[in-house]
Amino acid sequence: MTSRFLDACRRRPTDVRPVWFMRQAGRYLKQYREVRARHGILEICKRPDLAATVTLQPVEYLDVDAAIIFADLLLPVEPMGLKLRFAADQGPVIENPVRTSEDVDALSISNTDDLGYVGEAIQIVTRALAGRVPVIGFVGAPFTIASYMIEGGASRTFLTTKKMMYNDEALWRRLMGKLVDVLGPFALLQVTAGARAIQVFDSWAGALGPDDYARYVAPYSRALIERIRSSGVPVIHFGTGTGGFFRELHAAGGDVLGVDWRINIDQAWMDISYRAAIQGNLDPAVLFAPLPELRMRVHELLKRTGSRPGHIFNLGHGILPETPQANVKAVVEFVREFRL
Repeated sequence: MTSRFLDACRRRPTDVRPVWFMRQAGRYLKQYREVRARHGILEICKRPDLAATVTLQPVEYLDVDAAIIFADLLLPVEPMGLKLRFAADQGPVIENPVRTSEDVDALSISNTDDLGYVGEAIQIVTRALAGRVPVIGFVGAPFTIASYMIEGGASRTFLTTKKMMYNDEALWRRLMGKLVDVLGPFALLQVTAGARAIQVFDSWAGALGPDDYARYVAPYSRALIERIRSSGVPVIHFGTGTGGFFRELHAAGGDVLGVDWRINIDQAWMDISYRAAIQGNLDPAVLFAPLPELRMRVHELLKRTGSRPGHIFNLGHGILPETPQANVKAVVEFVREFRL
């Protein structure tokens, strides 16, 4: 299978810059909203036919260079023994958060087969695409999953998480080790099902300073990424708010480093001495700009990364729900038309 996206992951030259979007299957798409009106997020994730349908929608509409499986970062917490639900106004909620040594001891690491529905969805998508574009699987990074488990949902300060880190480092390390033991097999299950790359999302790593990241987080991200890379597929390591410790993020591993919009992408790439491919990093809010401005911003970003092989065009975070659908499609066209 020849693929612009996979070639760029390996820092090989491509005819044009590959492009895909985080949250390319989502609420900005009319077709997705129609499915979502009838089914909850967890139901879509757990029904391979529905997950495959919404995964394929943006590939057909946008003509992107990769499909990313529709799933949720927090799916692995359920087989570990936690109760997950999605509240309309606040996103994911874990009803029995992990706070004590007994809570960590009770977490199961042996039920990853329960996540087989994600693999089934990947198989359906892979068959439907018939080699046209590759499928990306994904997992949350250990820190991001741990913070959800401890906080019970999203957080602004991550204080409960940091208190565990600082007050009981042995307990923290036990929890992170268990997460690697669950997330590794879950990622490999996706590869076995047909995923040709895995993205590791460290959505909340930016809550940390560089030293805390290096001490409490990087060893576990590195262990997870190495497990996934042992399967032979490239790993994209994406962190939000990590511009202040991008070298440390790179040291934790990944064939491709994902960059959010808070740092210039040429600076980020230079910071890691071009030793990995790079993905990103248009601010998702720029997709609300008038088309001439949007085109200029896309081309400016492509100029910044120049002719060096190994850039995958993406946003610096997921597509926002209110984004004009036509503008997302326009970005793909602006990327394809660009020539240095």
